[in-house]
Amino acid sequence: MPSGDETHFQRIDRNYGEILQEMRVAQTGVQLLLAFLLTLAFTPRFGSLNTFQLDVYVLSLVLGATSTALLIAPAPFHRLVFRRRLKTQLVRTSSHLLLAGLVLLKLALAAALLLILDVVLGRWPAVWITAGIVAWFSFWWYLLPLRYRLARRTQVPDALAGDVGARPHPELREHV
Repeated sequence: MPSGDETHFQRIDRNYGEILQEMRVAQTGVQLLLAFLLTLAFTPRFGSLNTFQLDVYVLSLVLGATSTALLIAPAPFHRLVFRRRLKTQLVRTSSHLLLAGLVLLKLALAAALLLILDVVLGRWPAVWITAGIVAWFSFWWYLLPLRYRLARRTQVPDALAGDVGARPHPELREHV
């Protein structure tokens, strides 16, 4: 149900614009991480990694690749449903893909950090520092927003739940 002057379709357009902005930020981070991991195997020191370090490297590489796939997935999804009147499904699915991609990105970053810290500091300092960084990311990326979301749930009408942000360019809807 529309609120104020915003129709359902305008809200969907705005939500899709917000998702695109969030994806741009996340894609840059995951692409840099994946590029680093892909080149790491071709460095001279790579051959001296122990079994644990190689396993963590492979884990980080796989998590980075799967995160990349999810963070880029809304683009081909959009292309395949373009002008099929599936924008609501596009926005809902893109939101889920983005959230899942961010979870995998956090895990890929943690694995890469664990690998580097294990090489530099040793196993246990690496594990403790990585655990702290994972908690840090979890707080800022998930727990803090969820705290506000839960506190706000009782104050916001259902038609507006999860809706925040600026309005997109008026022509955005014409392109989907």
